[in-house]
Amino acid sequence: MRRLGAIADDFTGATDLATNLAKRGFRVVVIPGGALDAAEARVRALPDRPDAVVIALKSRTAPVATAVADSLRALDLLESLDCDRFYLKYCSTFDSTDEGNIGPVLDALSKRLDAGRVVVVPSFPANGRTVEGGILSVHGVPLAESPMKDHPLTPMRRSRVADLLAPQTSAPVGEVYSDVVDRGSEALAEALSQSSARYVVVDAATDAQLDTIAGATAGDVLVSGGSGLALGMTPPQADVEQGSGSLPAAVDAGADTDDTLDVAARPHAGSLVVSGSASSMTRTQVAHGRAHLPARKIDVQALIDDAPAELGRAVVWVLAHAFDEDADGAPRPPLVYAVDSLDDLSVSYRYPDGLAPADRPHPSELIEQHLGALVATVAERGVTHILVAGGETSGSTVTALGLSELVIGAEIAPGVCWAQGHTAHGTLVDIALKSGNFGSEDMFTSAWKVLHP
Repeated sequence: MRRLGAIADDFTGATDLATNLAKRGFRVVVIPGGALDAAEARVRALPDRPDAVVIALKSRTAPVATAVADSLRALDLLESLDCDRFYLKYCSTFDSTDEGNIGPVLDALSKRLDAGRVVVVPSFPANGRTVEGGILSVHGVPLAESPMKDHPLTPMRRSRVADLLAPQTSAPVGEVYSDVVDRGSEALAEALSQSSARYVVVDAATDAQLDTIAGATAGDVLVSGGSGLALGMTPPQADVEQGSGSLPAAVDAGADTDDTLDVAARPHAGSLVVSGSASSMTRTQVAHGRAHLPARKIDVQALIDDAPAELGRAVVWVLAHAFDEDADGAPRPPLVYAVDSLDDLSVSYRYPDGLAPADRPHPSELIEQHLGALVATVAERGVTHILVAGGETSGSTVTALGLSELVIGAEIAPGVCWAQGHTAHGTLVDIALKSGNFGSEDMFTSAWKVLHP
């Protein structure tokens, strides 16, 4: 029986992929990249061995050498867990620069696995990410014309995926268009086998086309893309269904484990939303949250002046609101956020006299550290239902909590789910990690209905 091993370049991407694999019937577990040392023993000790293991790295914007080294270390673990097929998960908007990190990591993994050709499939139609004629669009708008063109870390100024990838690798990059995909898996497999390119960008604008791509690449040792490709994959146990034509039931939030049945046992748990993302959708969600929830904007200057003191003030404020309920008894979580306008990204701050520019922490680093420390502190005081917006913020939060693995639970929206894990202190938390541009406008207020049906 084949076992899938996946490497995601950020934490929201990992749970995004795990959500889609679970929907297809995979038994899946997510392992944070900072918890790899003892992960093999923990995974082997699970009562039901997963047939998909997703490792959540924080490598999307890391130095290239670090991203490559972390990815290869993750591959080592996956191979030790008997994975024999692999999936490199990156953002559906192909977040990267001309230096990387998608290309260098693909180069390293494909060389290690002796993968002669790897498909590149960022599409996720359910979230408006499609590739047609090689052009990546976001809700019908070419990537370079979408809000992603102004991303503070990875501004996307081209729309053709091959043009985004080519500067990052010395390997040839090819394309296969939808007219070939629409002929079916066998025709697509034949076209891919005839390509001389190591990396092949494949059009996909519908779930049916993702199904075709998944079928055509079912025997590939390595595939790459956003999480959408997982929606066409078949779990190993389906191979023994004797032609029933149906997939196993998707992994449920409470499937066979005590951990994932414990929400009702903690009715007085506090709730919290934290957002470090500057993305367009998250800013819309912050605006909606401010209108309906207690809200506190992070004071970056206060963090520069005295981070511990500002953390203390934030903890007191969160604890004063985290156990609030609305008139129907539903959670009314406080919202702690960093950005509600792009103007926030150009603010100048005062640093202590004598501190060299090279030694000045970037505001985004201070925000991530602050939110991670805030969540970790209040989690040990009963605030154990937590929604996190932003990939970098999610990585910092999971690391600060010391979560060693995440069990995937109920889906909130395409690519976003609740998950559970234990902190370094043994506290059980329910956590949702939301990619910046995913989710509906009201997610900060509506996600709790899924956790408390």
